[in-house]
Amino acid sequence: MQNSRIAYFSAEFGLDESLPIYSGGLGILAGDHIKAAADLNIPLTGVGIFYGKGYFQQHIDEGGSQHHWYPEVDLEASVYPVELVRDDNGHPVIIEVPLEGRRVYAKAFSVQVGSVSLYLLNTDVESNSDADRRLTDTLYPGAQDIRISQEILLGIGGTRLLTALGIQPEVWHMNEGHCAFLTLERIRMLSAEGVPFETALEVVKASTVFTTHTPVPAGHDVFSIEMMDRYFGDFYWQLGTDRDRVLSLGSMNGVFNMTRLAVSASSKVNGVSKLHGEVTREMFHRWMPYIPAKDIPVDSVTNGIHTGTWLASSLKELFDRHLPSDWSLKAAEPEAWAAVREIPNIELWEEHQRAKAKMLQAFGLPISPSDGVPLIIGFARRFATYKRALLIFNDPERIARILGNSDRPVVLVFAGKAHPSDGPGQDLIRKIVELSQDERFKNRVYMIENYAMDKAKLLVQGVDVWLNTPLKPMEASGTSGQKAALNGVLNCSVLDGWWVEGYNGRNGWAIESSIDGDPWLQAKQDTESLYRLLEEDIIPLYYKRGERNVPEEWVSLMKESICSLAPVYNTHRMVTDYWNKMYVPTSARGKRYAADNYEVASRVAAYKQFIRSNWSAVQVRNVNIQEDNGSRNGIKKFRAEIQLGTIWRGDVRVEAVGSDGHRGIWKVKLEPVQQQEKGLYVFEGASTDIPTDNIWEADVNVRVTPISPDFANEFELELAAWG
Repeated sequence: MQNSRIAYFSAEFGLDESLPIYSGGLGILAGDHIKAAADLNIPLTGVGIFYGKGYFQQHIDEGGSQHHWYPEVDLEASVYPVELVRDDNGHPVIIEVPLEGRRVYAKAFSVQVGSVSLYLLNTDVESNSDADRRLTDTLYPGAQDIRISQEILLGIGGTRLLTALGIQPEVWHMNEGHCAFLTLERIRMLSAEGVPFETALEVVKASTVFTTHTPVPAGHDVFSIEMMDRYFGDFYWQLGTDRDRVLSLGSMNGVFNMTRLAVSASSKVNGVSKLHGEVTREMFHRWMPYIPAKDIPVDSVTNGIHTGTWLASSLKELFDRHLPSDWSLKAAEPEAWAAVREIPNIELWEEHQRAKAKMLQAFGLPISPSDGVPLIIGFARRFATYKRALLIFNDPERIARILGNSDRPVVLVFAGKAHPSDGPGQDLIRKIVELSQDERFKNRVYMIENYAMDKAKLLVQGVDVWLNTPLKPMEASGTSGQKAALNGVLNCSVLDGWWVEGYNGRNGWAIESSIDGDPWLQAKQDTESLYRLLEEDIIPLYYKRGERNVPEEWVSLMKESICSLAPVYNTHRMVTDYWNKMYVPTSARGKRYAADNYEVASRVAAYKQFIRSNWSAVQVRNVNIQEDNGSRNGIKKFRAEIQLGTIWRGDVRVEAVGSDGHRGIWKVKLEPVQQQEKGLYVFEGASTDIPTDNIWEADVNVRVTPISPDFANEFELELAAWG
């Protein structure tokens, strides 16, 4: 696959603060993804939108109110050169997209990140109306008409741009559902060649990967069916099928869901941490109620961060002196980081103090970093309510005592933006500013305005502890804590997202949190756990000083954090995982489905249509379970009559499926042993390996699912019949 190309579509890319076309974690992750692809020489092409006014700039007034404005992005100031894309004759490359019955034109800018090209579409073109020239002004606009227009431009326009540039990707990677309309455009292009819709869908599906990033409903775009009809009324028929079939790819609860479209048209779907994979399977189970959540075909690739971008320059110099000469090229190998443990404690501590002093000076905070005091805790991220920025203030008197101890002072530094349409998020900012002005918290609580990548770097490099208190399990991954860990900053976090995987008991602190469905009770438990950690572990350890005022045990934790987390939670490891788990198999599958005039895709499409048309006749009858406790192995036997109708017995898998509620799902395959009449079969199976003490107390049933060696996963058709 060395000559293959991956097209990586994302609504935002965070490469550098000088190019503010990102809002937060999703965009910074996308920027780090393409930087790592460039480092690893992976043939990837990025596709996004150039927002002429970017994401908003933030000012917080004395009362705590957030004010936002959108200045023009200064291309000349960008660290990464941004150039207009031109054809061989020197003319700007212009593509057109259909929007609500009219044509809208877009130019493209290119940004070169090492060997990776990033293309960004923009509608500020003279041939457009004034309104259409403004379509790509800002990221994540509140108006639904502008939002769907941007997503049509990204998906359909981005696909047309690659075609115009002669780029023919083997793998199409959708980073969130904002770009999912690209699947419809690819089907349209195949339909124009005479490929039937269902075959074209299989071709597209075979070569497409989808990454979902959040369980929060607001993170999954939906559009009304009326809006879809307005924008796609002249587009449906071009796909070689009818309106209802196109809408069926994304219809959910009376609206069109972009995540549902992305799942329907992808052969591989992944979450961004192991826990998020589980949460996503639970969420998608609502779409596929006949398939147990644990069987929903969602993989996981845990997010990472780009080491070269987020490591403090002073620490890099320290590592260059003490680590192997090629350590930065082997950032995903634990052996490359092992020598961190041998760095003298005083050297690591002094470099951290320099980063701390740099941060304090940059933010103008009246805190003296001399002798390594005070302990500074950082909390910086998008101000969404589920991130619970105010959790630490749930008991104001207690936290005031914790922060205000003159012998062991503690400072909280907050930063972050709330979307202009997010009133509750802006209320959180206002409350923090009010608290910072409270006599109990003066000079102990600070709010930094206009959070962006430059300030994020200062914070993750300069604070002592990185605090993360989301409502579990709403944090899909979270990468700010990974950036902090790389710099020796210790995490104190709810065991959610990536921290469930990263925490080992010696590299930071875990806020023990249950998932009981009661947010108030969970907040109470989490607050108590956090206060106890601060009072009994974190603060005493920080102020336990040895020779030359160095907190030896604290520095040992810093080393453990770097050595255990830096090699794993970086984008070199992440992109390598995508390459091996997603890109390579998807490339091979896509080639196979496109070969020989789409012969495989055509066969699979016909097979799926046959199964769907006849599945209603499939029934499970007369399930019988026997347990032979007298035998040495305790054999469990299963028997069921299966009515298949016109479907062949070799085209289904029959299983006894059970769960005791604690040890997951177990399965026993049943084989056909008798045909009683046309379309009616007896299936039997037995096992000695069922992990339950009493089969009658287990939740057991018999399931029939359609199978094919051509399917990407066991439940590609999302069909199952149960007894």
